[in-house]
Order: sequence, then C-alpha cells, then structure tokens
Amino acid sequence: MTAQRLRTAALTPETWSDLEDLFRARGCAQARTCWCMYYRRSGEPVVPPGQRKADVNRDAFQALVDAGVFTGILAYEGSQAVGWLSFGPREDYAKLARSPVMKPVDDQPVWSVICFVVRPTHRGRGVARALLAAAMQEAHRRGVTLEAYPVDKPGPLEDDNLWFGPASLYTEAGFTEVARRKPERPVVRLKPV
Repeated sequence: MTAQRLRTAALTPETWSDLEDLFRARGCAQARTCWCMYYRRSGEPVVPPGQRKADVNRDAFQALVDAGVFTGILAYEGSQAVGWLSFGPREDYAKLARSPVMKPVDDQPVWSVICFVVRPTHRGRGVARALLAAAMQEAHRRGVTLEAYPVDKPGPLEDDNLWFGPASLYTEAGFTEVARRKPERPVVRLKPV
C-alpha cells in the first residue's frame, strides 16, 4: 500500500462507525480509552458510578461529532479506516493553554494538530503522511495556520509519543519551528499559501 491509494474524509456522524472500528483495532487501546478528549479538557472527566472513563470520553466525543464540530479526518484503504488525525482550532483544546510545552507561542489563531492513530497493520506505510497532507489541504481551504507539537529525538519513538508524530514528518511537509520549550519538543507551524 502507498499513500496514493488512500483516500481521506472528515469525521462526520455518517463515518463515526469507521472511527469506532479503527479505535477498536488490536493495538489501539490508548485511542479507545482517550477518544481524542484528553486535550479537549483542562482536567479529568467526571465518571459516574458504573461507567468507565473510556465510555464518558466516547460519549463526549461522539456528541461533538453529532453536533457538527470539525474534529479531524480519517484515512481509508478501500472501505476500511486505517488512520485518524485529530486537529482543529486551538481553542477547542483546553489542555494546551496549561501545557509548558504546547502553550500559545503568540496570539495568532492556529489550528492544532494533536493526534495520529494508525491501524497497527498499516504503520510505516505512509498513512500519517497522507493524513498530514489532507490536514494541510483542509487548512489551506480554510485559510488557517497549522501548528503541531512533534517529538524530535534520535532513534525510534516510544509508542506513547507517536500520537504527535516525529518532527521529521513536519519538516518534510514544509513546517517551520516557531518555539522549543523542551529540547525534544519543538512547536512547528505551516501558514496557508
């Protein structure tokens, strides 16, 4: 499989089941616990008795999608979702304001690239690259600047860092560094052209 054989589409109520299928894939346990809500909140969710945090997160995320909030894009090979990229307006991600690494660099409005999820059977095959290219097209269409918080360190990345993507992915796509508050964590941007 190459990135050219992938198609991408925004997450909508109609494609919600495709996201569920991806997150339930073996090797995607972290995604199906978080449901892309970790950075959207400033603190931890309230979990009612008898429910799990994963259920609360899933319901909250599905409510956003059902309300028509843009939350990101899916990558497909054929009819199967093989990747996901969560991105959108910075103000949709409350936790970023408190982060020592990802807090605002300036007052410029940006859309933040938060999380890649790639089906384990498709890792290392260009899915993240295709998702980032689609995000760049969406940002260009909307006239917004993309901002990301990749990991920049030598050697293979640990799984718990992979959701941000490696710095090289963004450098190859034309992003430029605008801040670096920790040695291994640059803040990079791509302005619309």
